[in-house]
Amino acid sequence: MTHLLAAPIIVPALAAALLLVLHRARIAVKRTIGMGATVAVAVAALAILTETRSGAPLVYRLGNWPSPFGIVLVADHLSAFMLLLTASLALAALLYAVQGWDARGKLFHPLFLFQVMGLNGAFLTGDLFNLFVFFEILLIASYGLAMEGLEVERLRATLHYAAINIAASSVFLIAVSLMYGVMGTLNMAHLAERVGEVRIEDVGLVRAAGLLLLGVFAVKAAVFPLYFWLPATYSHAPAPVAALFAVMTKVGVYAMIRVTTLIFTGGESDVMELTSPWLMPVSLITLALGTLGALGAQRLATITAYLTIASVGTILTGVAVGGGKGLAAALYYMAHSTIAIAILFLVTDLLGRNRGAMGDQLHPGPPLRQAVPLGLTFLFGGATVAGIPPSSGFLGKLMILHSTMNGLSVVLIWTVILVTSVLTLVTCSRAGSIVLWNHIEPDQLAHDRPPRAGEWVALAALAGCSIGLVIFAAPIAHYTGEIEVQLTSPGSYIHAVLESAQDDFIRPHAMGGVR
Repeated sequence: MTHLLAAPIIVPALAAALLLVLHRARIAVKRTIGMGATVAVAVAALAILTETRSGAPLVYRLGNWPSPFGIVLVADHLSAFMLLLTASLALAALLYAVQGWDARGKLFHPLFLFQVMGLNGAFLTGDLFNLFVFFEILLIASYGLAMEGLEVERLRATLHYAAINIAASSVFLIAVSLMYGVMGTLNMAHLAERVGEVRIEDVGLVRAAGLLLLGVFAVKAAVFPLYFWLPATYSHAPAPVAALFAVMTKVGVYAMIRVTTLIFTGGESDVMELTSPWLMPVSLITLALGTLGALGAQRLATITAYLTIASVGTILTGVAVGGGKGLAAALYYMAHSTIAIAILFLVTDLLGRNRGAMGDQLHPGPPLRQAVPLGLTFLFGGATVAGIPPSSGFLGKLMILHSTMNGLSVVLIWTVILVTSVLTLVTCSRAGSIVLWNHIEPDQLAHDRPPRAGEWVALAALAGCSIGLVIFAAPIAHYTGEIEVQLTSPGSYIHAVLESAQDDFIRPHAMGGVR
C-alpha cells in the first residue's frame, strides 16, 4: 500500500502514454488498455477510501522530500470521495464510448485517460501550483475530447471554451505567483499555518490572491456570471465525453471548498474569510438562471447542460449555508447530480440517434424504436434531477433545505430551491412529451441502429449508483458528515502533511511513502 496514492495518477498516465505509442493498433487493443486502466483506477480509489476511513489523511511525499519543500499528494475523506465518484463515472462513460464512439478518433482513449489523470491529480494534490498543473492537464485533454468528430458547431464551442479557460489559467498563475511572493510557500497545509501570521500590510495582497483563485474556480465550476461557456460546450460534446464532463464543474466546486475550509477560514477574525456575503446570492442566482436556461432550451443536450449549471448552484447553496449540515448535504447532492446529469447526457444521445435528422431537437419526429425503455430511462433521469420522491435528488435537496432551518435566509433559499425543482420537472416533462409522444410520421420509424447492450449496461450502472444513493442514504450521509467535520477542523490535515518535516529532511530516501 506504500505507493497507493500515486496509482490514480500514474496508472492512467502510463496507459495513455502506451496508447499514444500504439496509436495504430486495433481498436480492440485500445479498448482493452483503456478499460483496464480505468478499472485499476476505480480499484485504487476504493482502496484509498477504505484506507482513509480511520480518519487520518494519507500523505505521499514524492521523492520523500519533506513538506513544504517537496511535492505531496494528500488523501482525506473529501479527496477519497471525489476519487471514487470520478472513477465510477469514468467507468460508465468509457463503457458507453467503446460501443462505437471511441472509433471516431484515434486519440480518444489516451485523451480520456489523461482527463482522468488530471481529475484525480486535482483531488489529490497538496499544493496550489500542482493544482494548476493538473487543471491544465485535464483541460488540455478536454479540448481534444470535446472536438471529437470535428463538426463545425463542436469546433466553435470548443474554441470558445478553450479561450475562456486559457484566460482563467493566466489569472490562476497570477494568483499563485502573488500568493508565493507574499507567503513564501504554495503547500496548502503550510499556507493554512502561515495565513494567520500575515503582516497587516500584506493582508490586502493575500486577500486579492485568494479572490483571484476563487474567481478562477468559479469559471471552472460555471458559476454566475462566469458560466456562459458551458451550455454550448457540453451540448455539442460527444455523449460519453459530456457524461465525463459532468464531474468537471465539480472540480471547481472542490477547489473552492478546499481553499476556503483550509486556507481562508477566517480564524479568530473575518479578515481572511472570502466567501461572505457573496456566495449565497451567487449560488441562488446560478441555480435560478440554470433552470430558466433549461426551460427555454430547444435541444435535449442543451437542457442537460443548463441543468448542470443549476446543479452547481444547488451544491454551492449548501456550501454557503455551512453550519452543522450544509456542507455534508452539498456533498451528497454533488454525488447525486454528477450521476444524474451523466444519465441524461447518455439517454439524450440515444434519443437523438433514433430520431433521424430531427436529432434531439424539441420538435415532433418519427416514432422511436425501443420507445418504452428509452422513455423510462429519460423519465428516471428527469425525475431524479427534478427531485421527485424518493429519488436521490429529492433526498439531496431535502438535506440542503433541512440544513437551512436555522438560517436568516431560510425563506429565500426554500423558495428558490422549490420553485426551480418544479420548473425542472416542467422542463423535463415538456421535453419528454415532445420527443417521445409527438410524431409527425406515424407510419415511419427513425432509421438508426438500436442502442447496444453495452450502452444499456452503462446507463443501468449509473442508474444503479443513483438508486444506491437512496438505499444507502443514511451511511452515505453519515460519511459526508464525517467529511464536513474533517474539513471544518483541518488540524489533522495540516499535521499529517507537515509532521516531522525536519526529521525527514535530514534522513534521505530514494522513494516516497505514506504517512
